[in-house]
Amino acid sequence: MFNKDKRTTIAYIGGGSVNYGWKLFSELACEEIYATIQLYDTDKQLALANEVIGNKLRENPDCKSDIIYLAVDTPEDALKNADIVILSFTQGSMEEFVTEMHLPETYGIYQSTGEHTGPSGVIKALKTLPVYIKYTELIKKICPEAWVINMSNPMSVCMKMMYDVFPDIKLFGSTNELYPTIDLLVNICEKEFGVQQIRRRDIKFNLIGISGFCWFDDVTYDGNDVMPVFRSYAEKYYNTGYEIKPNEYKVNPFASANKIKFDLFLRYGCIPAISDRIIADFCPTWYLKSPKTIANWKFSQTTVNYLKRLRLDKISRVKSLMNGSEQLRIGGGTTDCALQIRALMGLGNLITNVCMKNTGQVENLPMGAVVHTNALISKNSVKPVAAGRLTDEIYGLTIRHVINQDTIVRSVKERDLDIAFNAFLNDPLMSADLNDATELYKEMLSAVRTHLLYYC
Repeated sequence: MFNKDKRTTIAYIGGGSVNYGWKLFSELACEEIYATIQLYDTDKQLALANEVIGNKLRENPDCKSDIIYLAVDTPEDALKNADIVILSFTQGSMEEFVTEMHLPETYGIYQSTGEHTGPSGVIKALKTLPVYIKYTELIKKICPEAWVINMSNPMSVCMKMMYDVFPDIKLFGSTNELYPTIDLLVNICEKEFGVQQIRRRDIKFNLIGISGFCWFDDVTYDGNDVMPVFRSYAEKYYNTGYEIKPNEYKVNPFASANKIKFDLFLRYGCIPAISDRIIADFCPTWYLKSPKTIANWKFSQTTVNYLKRLRLDKISRVKSLMNGSEQLRIGGGTTDCALQIRALMGLGNLITNVCMKNTGQVENLPMGAVVHTNALISKNSVKPVAAGRLTDEIYGLTIRHVINQDTIVRSVKERDLDIAFNAFLNDPLMSADLNDATELYKEMLSAVRTHLLYYC
C-alpha cells in the first residue's frame, strides 16, 4: 500500500478546517512525511485558503515534511487514489448549535458539550449520519483499500454507521479527548516523584470504554503504580478540586477542577480518562442538574458564544497566514493523528489510543460496538490491544449508551425518526416527562429540518 518512493495520498474531508486542520498541518510538519493532501470542504474558499497556509509550512526551516496541499472541488476528487482518508467536519451551522444546546434548557435539561449524548447528541447524529453514509459509499467505490481516520463527533455512531455501510472498511477513530487527564497525571507525577518535564508518553495506562466515556484502570509512571497516588489526591481534593491553573474553568470551558474525576474514581475505582465536561454528559443528571450544580462541580458548559469567539479569532488569522505575515507554529502536541499517519506509512510502530469496532478487546461489551482502547499501529496495520472487562458498575452506565447508539444507527438506516425518539427518551440526561420530551424532540427536529430530507 505505502511506498517510500512515491507520495502518500491523503484525502481530507473537511479540509477547510481552521481548528483541527491547522493543528494537524502543524504536527505533520514535524514528521518526515512525503505526501499530497487533497483538501475538500463544502466551503471551497476555506479549502483554498488552507492550501496556501499548508504549503507555506514548507518554507519554515523547522519543517521536516514534504507535503503538497491541494484544494479540490468534490469529495470524489479528494478520494481519488487516496491511501488515507481523514474525516473531520461538523454538519450544520453555529445557529443550529445554539438550538441544540440551549432549547433543552427551557425544559430543565442541561448539557455540557452536546457532542455525543443528550438531546443535542441525538439531533447531531440524525443530521450527520446521512452525510457519513454518502462518504462511506464513495470510499467503498473509489478507494476501498484506504485507511480511514474519523475525527468527527458523535464518534461512535458515525463509525458504527460506516462499519454497517462498508463492513470491510479499514477504519479507526482518532481523538485528543485523553489529553486533559493525561496532563493532570503528568502534573501529579511531577509533584509526587520529584521529576520535571514528564512527557505524556511517559504515562503508561490501560484504556477501556467507549468514545467520550472511557477509563484508566491501570496507570504507571517509570514502573511506579500511580493509582494509589491518584487516590490520595482524590481524597484530599474531593471538596475543593485540583487545578493546574486556578479558576481557569470560569473562563475556559475546556478546563475544570477535576472534581468529577475524583468523585467517579472514589466510587468506581477507575480514573475517568476524559475531561469533566465530556464525561458529565454521559452520566445521569448528577453533575448537570442546574447551573448551580455545574458551578459546584467546578466545570463549565461549552457555550455557543465561546465557540463563536474562537472561530472568529481563527478566521481573522486566515489572511495573515496566507500572506506570510504570520506562520503556523510547527508542532504542538494537540493530537496523535500525525503520529498515527506516520506509523501507517511504515515509519515506526506506535501504541496509541483509538476508537475501533469491538472484536473482543473489551470483553463484556457487545461485539461490533465501537470501543475506545489502546492499539498498535504499524505499516498498513491497526491492531487493538486487549483491555479486559469493564467493572459491573461502569458497564451498567456504558451499555445504555451502546444500545442508544445502535438505536440511532437503526433509525437512520430505516429512515424512521420515531425509532431515534426511543434513544432520545432513554438518554441519561432526559429528565423531562413524556409529553415534554415529545415536544422538545419535535422542536429540535424542526430547527434542523433542512438536514432531514434524507428521512422523507
